[in-house]
Amino acid sequence: MSRKTKSAKPQAPKLPKGEAEQVRIRREVGHDFALKDDAFGRKRLAAGTSEARRVYEVSNDGYTATGGIVRVCAVDPLVGITSLSRQQREAGLRYREDFRCSQQASVKPMHWTERVDGGRHGGGIADSVLEAGRAHAAATRALGHRDIATVVRQVCCAEGSINGVAEQIGERRDLVTKLLKIGLDLLAVHYGMMMERRLG
Repeated sequence: MSRKTKSAKPQAPKLPKGEAEQVRIRREVGHDFALKDDAFGRKRLAAGTSEARRVYEVSNDGYTATGGIVRVCAVDPLVGITSLSRQQREAGLRYREDFRCSQQASVKPMHWTERVDGGRHGGGIADSVLEAGRAHAAATRALGHRDIATVVRQVCCAEGSINGVAEQIGERRDLVTKLLKIGLDLLAVHYGMMMERRLG
């Protein structure tokens, strides 16, 4: 058999556009928890994870140990965490919507000498805003435990990342994700999207 007809080693397929750059940036800043080795021994983004969906941008208008400022364009955790069920995601979005609607009231300061009209005609806070506020408060009460409520509020209402919330409360990412999922399950039960699970 001639050398030309010997079976050649399989060639590694080319990385998708931009992935090599994202891998390089993550390695430089030490965010390699979103990377894994492929069959050819190359570092790749861990597909299907919220961390892999983040886009890291480097700008040279500042200086860090890596020679630039890394800006992370965060993905909404309710979208980025692929392990969330449909009910969990919908419950989180509904909780967020109630929160946003309840914040729409613009209360203007009044002078003490102004006469206040006891009726609702032409003034006051809209019924839809009050209803959203009540719905949000009831859903928050359904979360029960303070730590669960804190995580759910930070992720759903403040749109904080799992990493950011973990750093803020001083807990591990996996624990924060677990607390979020428990909270979203409680919200889904509260909203009637799923039946309450019995603890065995």
